[in-house]
Amino acid sequence: MTTKRSVAFHTLGCKLNFSETSTLSRQLEQEGFEKRAFTDKADVYVINTCSVTDNADKECRQLVRRIQRLSPESFVVITGCYAQLKPKEISEIPGVDLVLGASEKFNLVQHLSTLTKGDATKICSCDIETVTGFNTSFSVNDRTRTFLKVQDGCDYSCTFCTIPMARGKSRSDTVENVVNQAKELAQKGVKEIVLTGINLGDFGKGGEGGKKHEESFFDLVKALDQDTAIPRYRISSIEPNLLTDEIIEWVAKSEKFMPHFHIPLQSGSDAVLKLMQRRYNSSFYKERIESIKKIIPHACIGVDVIVGSPGETATYFKESFDFIHALDISYLHVFTYSERAATKALEIKPIVPIAIRQDRNKLLRNLSYQKQQFFNAQHVGSTRKVLFESIKQKDEQEIAMLEGYTDNYIKIITPYRAAWSNQIVDWTIA
Repeated sequence: MTTKRSVAFHTLGCKLNFSETSTLSRQLEQEGFEKRAFTDKADVYVINTCSVTDNADKECRQLVRRIQRLSPESFVVITGCYAQLKPKEISEIPGVDLVLGASEKFNLVQHLSTLTKGDATKICSCDIETVTGFNTSFSVNDRTRTFLKVQDGCDYSCTFCTIPMARGKSRSDTVENVVNQAKELAQKGVKEIVLTGINLGDFGKGGEGGKKHEESFFDLVKALDQDTAIPRYRISSIEPNLLTDEIIEWVAKSEKFMPHFHIPLQSGSDAVLKLMQRRYNSSFYKERIESIKKIIPHACIGVDVIVGSPGETATYFKESFDFIHALDISYLHVFTYSERAATKALEIKPIVPIAIRQDRNKLLRNLSYQKQQFFNAQHVGSTRKVLFESIKQKDEQEIAMLEGYTDNYIKIITPYRAAWSNQIVDWTIA
């Protein structure tokens, strides 16, 4: 490597991965590394992987091949969920020098100091059951919105999911530590923090060594609301069975917690929910949505749905579609089921053909578009607070644009004004 070492990062997957990549980047920059774009030549390339879908695995391989063409002498490090699940498989990809599992991800600096190009691929992985510590992370770049990781891992056993195998048991930071981090981020000029985790509502379980904090996610919400200067918080995603009335009621009266919930559903068919081993049924889910809308009628509600999972017959899909169509929600994140090794879903029949999975995905994406348009139209003429981010985009006429979101997550795009960047502005929705 050169005297002034350089590093480039690429992140696949969820916002939690992005927050972790941002933290790894800061660690290396503190050690003297110069950060470069992933499309540029660098001494070290780090790919933080996801393994929720088969596409993430394929994309990882494509990225390594791209690096080999661009800079074959560089070091290539693979970490993240895919690295924990299939370290040997990754080590056999030509060009990969180091594979870091869940327990070693945040020891990247130390591992880089021992690498020699040309040696056999080094695998540093572990039995996921031994991972009990919590490593905090947050993203800070040119956005005013920061993703702060407060929880990791999951104790659930959904039949389609590899996350418990990739990230281990549920564990989290302490309320005190999170509040202190929020205070530091406020000093950096951050205006909005998105609280992230694998199973965020499980906050309070398992700290260092698996010790329970005896704190809850509601405790965290109250402390951040009362003890920090951050003007806006969002809850990234929370399981319906962990979204309590007290959380909803607190958000309803809070000036800091935005009226925006993202609540995984996965299917609107009770039969499919049972096959998935989810911890609620459609009636319970519907009641959660109604509880929110009753006291926060302007709240934005996003929903995760999986289509084409094993056992999802045409009848069950219609049940799911009709259920979602009737829900008072704002948008969908639609995922097409893909087979994941070592999951219980592989034993469930019948298998839905790929073409049918794709057709169902399109139907729900169209429904999502209609839901989003209807939600936005309901707010035309109302004035809401928009946090404009410092990202300048350009439209087709090459005019610099400024993008931001209302408190209830309606996207606003307007010609760039420097005075509005990273500011909260009263905006009448047209």
